[in-house]
Amino acid sequence: MKEELSLLAKEIAIAAEKSFLSLFKNNESYYYCVLVTTGEALPPFISAWSAEALKVFAEQTSKEDADLSKWFYGDSPYFNFGEENFEIVRELFYDREIHLNNDFSKEIDFRIEAMVLAMELLDKKGIFSLNQPRNNVYVNVEVMPPDYTNTLRALRLNKKDDILDWLNEASEDNF
Repeated sequence: MKEELSLLAKEIAIAAEKSFLSLFKNNESYYYCVLVTTGEALPPFISAWSAEALKVFAEQTSKEDADLSKWFYGDSPYFNFGEENFEIVRELFYDREIHLNNDFSKEIDFRIEAMVLAMELLDKKGIFSLNQPRNNVYVNVEVMPPDYTNTLRALRLNKKDDILDWLNEASEDNF
């Protein structure tokens, strides 16, 4: 099981790294970099927000809309960026579905843990500090719809003091 987890995490990390590196070529300052999945732990995709993209969004909508959307993966212009890089990940997830037993909650936990390990691998490589200091970037594996587990993972993947804005504005728990 540990070997399967490591393999899945590695493939997710490869796909996410390709996507983030391609995205970061625009030299924007990113503050939000996430893998997104569903409560059923379907194959993940990335989403990101940069200060520059949020500014454009505010100009096209309003400051109020930008404030509401700044932590929302779905409004990002970088929603599902690099999705072509996740083909192998999708295949691995769908192959796992064929062999599922009746313990879906263990499989969901397994998949989400693989995603978290992938983000930890990327963080150790310094991916999230390419265009900005790492302490300015909220990194997470977000489950949609959001629940308290997003906060638990956010605190695992980031220093609490670095994500106070997210904790105060978007987390499902107030710490």
